[in-house]
Amino acid sequence: MKFQLDNLITEYEALEAELSDPSIYSDVKRLKTVNQKKKSLEKTVELYREYKLLYANYEEVKTLVINEKDPEMLEMMKSEIAIADKRIPELEEAIKIALLPKDPNDDKNIILEVRAWVGGDEAGIFAHELAEAYKVFARKEWYTLEVMSETWNDAGGYKEGIFKIEWGAGAYARFKYESGVHRVQRIPVTEKNGRVHTSTATVAVMIEAEEVDIEIREEDLEITACRASGAGGQHVNKTNSAIRVVHIPTGMVAECQNERSQLQNKLTAISVLKSRIYAAEEEKRAQAEGATRLALVGTGDRSEKIRTYNFPQDRLTDHRIGQNFSNLPVIMMGDLGDIIDACAIADQTAKLEAASGKAE
Repeated sequence: MKFQLDNLITEYEALEAELSDPSIYSDVKRLKTVNQKKKSLEKTVELYREYKLLYANYEEVKTLVINEKDPEMLEMMKSEIAIADKRIPELEEAIKIALLPKDPNDDKNIILEVRAWVGGDEAGIFAHELAEAYKVFARKEWYTLEVMSETWNDAGGYKEGIFKIEWGAGAYARFKYESGVHRVQRIPVTEKNGRVHTSTATVAVMIEAEEVDIEIREEDLEITACRASGAGGQHVNKTNSAIRVVHIPTGMVAECQNERSQLQNKLTAISVLKSRIYAAEEEKRAQAEGATRLALVGTGDRSEKIRTYNFPQDRLTDHRIGQNFSNLPVIMMGDLGDIIDACAIADQTAKLEAASGKAE
């Protein structure tokens, strides 16, 4: 393991050196890839550096304490040893978790769907706010986010928003814990009597299906054109550019109206449809093989309640890990890193415990 960790540090330092070269900023794609690769190694490198420093000091103090005569210095050394005795096993455990094999899908691009669910206009407003938080977070993390489709309600909120998140490594790894029902509790802007309402939005995180992953036959598709609806610019309700695609064998549907031509909308809708079909097939395959999916990742089922955003109490609760987070206004501005990190740590800890159980 030491050899593997030393190699990680070497790789990390090479990435740092590459980022310090001004020429990389002329290649945006390479810049994003290097930044994300560096970020993926950052936690492990930090843990190992702390471990190496602490362990070296621990060994030195243990050697010196044998011959130390000064009572005050002796007490200080014993205190250092006690702290290290506690911290070193914690670091070893954290490093083991950081080195666990990755989900083979972690590096893949994703299609993220956010929909209003229960709660009328307020559900749509919350769905839109949630999507905006994801947009900001994605860009902070050096991903490219492309709006594939947006449909709106009369209050300016979402009926549905669909986005592609790509570039570099780790899109699925960072967003996979978001699938499920997100519940908000607050006084809606449309509420005249000051009552707190509960509304919900649903999120689905799907791996972007590639041609090698799934093939859809043209004869299995029912494609219809229609007028776009809702806000969207000068073409809305003037041209039949919106496209609805039905996959006849599964009954799955995808629609797109954001692009300016039928062809563009058709290609986007088929891309979304492929990812939905691929996600369903992956779930069936996992069940057929008896594979287990951790509750933290879930099935992508929109009925799984994963979080509550309680604005009167300024508290976000992730129900899967039983952990609370404060400062909701900042969280809704895209500050999602701590929440996603906490889910990832709980997921990795569960995997480590499962691996230890099998080894015994």
